[in-house]
Amino acid sequence: MKAKKSFRKNPPLRSGYRIYLLVLSLWLTVSALALPAPQTERATGKHLESIRDYIRRGWHTLARSNAKLAEAAVDPKFHPTADGKWPVYVSRKDTIAQIEKRLRAEMTEADFRKIELRRLPEDQFSVSEHGLLYLPHPYVVPGGRFNEMYGWDSYFIQVGLLRDGEIAMAKNLVDNFLYQIVYYGEILNANRTYYLTRSQPPFLTRMILGVYQKTRDTGWLRGTIPAIEKYYRYWTEGPHLTAETGLSRYYDAGDGPAPEVVSSERDEKGRTHYDRVKEYYRTHEVEDYDLRQYYDKEKDRLTALFYKSDRSMRESGFDPSNRFGPFNADIINYNPVCLNSLLYIMETDTAEILKTTGRASEAAAWSKRAEERRRRINRLMWDGGDGLYYDYNFAEKRVRRYGFVTIFYPLWAGIASREQAARVAANLRLFERAGGLRTSINASGSQWDAPFGWAPMQMIAVDGLRRYGYEEEADRIAINFLSMVLKEFLEHNAIVEKYDVTRRESQVSEGLKFGYTSNEIGFGWTNAAFTELFAGLSEKERADVLKPGGLAVPQSKQR
Repeated sequence: MKAKKSFRKNPPLRSGYRIYLLVLSLWLTVSALALPAPQTERATGKHLESIRDYIRRGWHTLARSNAKLAEAAVDPKFHPTADGKWPVYVSRKDTIAQIEKRLRAEMTEADFRKIELRRLPEDQFSVSEHGLLYLPHPYVVPGGRFNEMYGWDSYFIQVGLLRDGEIAMAKNLVDNFLYQIVYYGEILNANRTYYLTRSQPPFLTRMILGVYQKTRDTGWLRGTIPAIEKYYRYWTEGPHLTAETGLSRYYDAGDGPAPEVVSSERDEKGRTHYDRVKEYYRTHEVEDYDLRQYYDKEKDRLTALFYKSDRSMRESGFDPSNRFGPFNADIINYNPVCLNSLLYIMETDTAEILKTTGRASEAAAWSKRAEERRRRINRLMWDGGDGLYYDYNFAEKRVRRYGFVTIFYPLWAGIASREQAARVAANLRLFERAGGLRTSINASGSQWDAPFGWAPMQMIAVDGLRRYGYEEEADRIAINFLSMVLKEFLEHNAIVEKYDVTRRESQVSEGLKFGYTSNEIGFGWTNAAFTELFAGLSEKERADVLKPGGLAVPQSKQR
């Protein structure tokens, strides 16, 4: 028997509910009009201009200066003092009274009361109440919880600033780094006291020449040479130099857990990165290195050497991955291909700077150093069988065959021969995905491994491929990364720090186990990558950026 149909009319809507539905309808209509093109539709020129405008405004949103020192002093990774102030430390080589006078002239009285100027102790590593380190010039921060001036971030940010005509801001970044070398001993990981023990990948001379190419100020260029020489010694003497190879390594001068990790890198259960590392060591077999060096199983305790290596891994900027074994714990036993490629660039750049400033006789020694480093990199780090550059374990006298995106550094630097570059280009299939290049061939759960991709690595790889004539491959990588960033910007109205280049998504927390699961908004080096990679495309190729799926990656390249 069929059920009887009900013809009962719906009850009348209450007037308040009718108003609610009307407001909801209007809101949905307005929201739909305001929403950007769905990812299934092709973006438009207006959408492209919106992201470019976001980036141009972003340089100033992310800028910090003495006038904004109360804002810059705030550290999302820590807490203010008991009286609510944020410490700002001054080098013992500088004059705190003069700095206070300068700050009072630039800051409002209300803002000045939010900070507390302090002189660094004689043992600057002994600071227990951490704070900002004073810098004389404005700078640009990455964004999100990274509210300070970072070492290698600033190079990529500067590339974007120069491309967008922000010459004064670009020069200020360099002048702050020159100040850091003189007053704090090296270019710091960032200008916070807990970063005084380490630097970051050395891009200084690239930044100096970037400014000089715009200003042609030879006097300023000449004045940078003493700082270049001092910073070069930081990387090529003492614990950073490995006498066995004549090459360099990452090495942090501090001991114990990194303060910023203990303070801020906690998961939803309140566990720090170090807690998660111990859990991994308890439950997994590790064959990449002698685990006893880094973990005391009986006491369930990480060793002093683990913390030394963990800090050194953070100097590399690639924190963390399994590139040097789980959590990069074995990093201090390696000459990394990235670091030594950067030092090759530093040597060739310094030779160019010396020639430009009338010191050609001194330039020859720097060119000789560069040539010797090139030979050593190619002898120790090139694997002809795989057609890849690897990091060299000088303790065991072998390379570690771990496919990592730093294979493109020797191309970017000009170290590779034509034949070597061809072999690297033929291996693109290992790294290339629909959203650009993944960082490694291994999904370890760490943020600097697969499937995650980072803006600076796209820039270096694309430039390296172009240097050797691989324009089609470089264009495809650039277009796919740009279209993914644009797609995600239109969906979320933000540019972020890292992406899942396999899924072409910015929502990455689900796949992250090690590192920090947040995806910071801003974001300095992604802004720069978008600006620079887009500038490298022809008008025809720029139209491909508007495609929601980018360009198809040949199947042979996705295996």
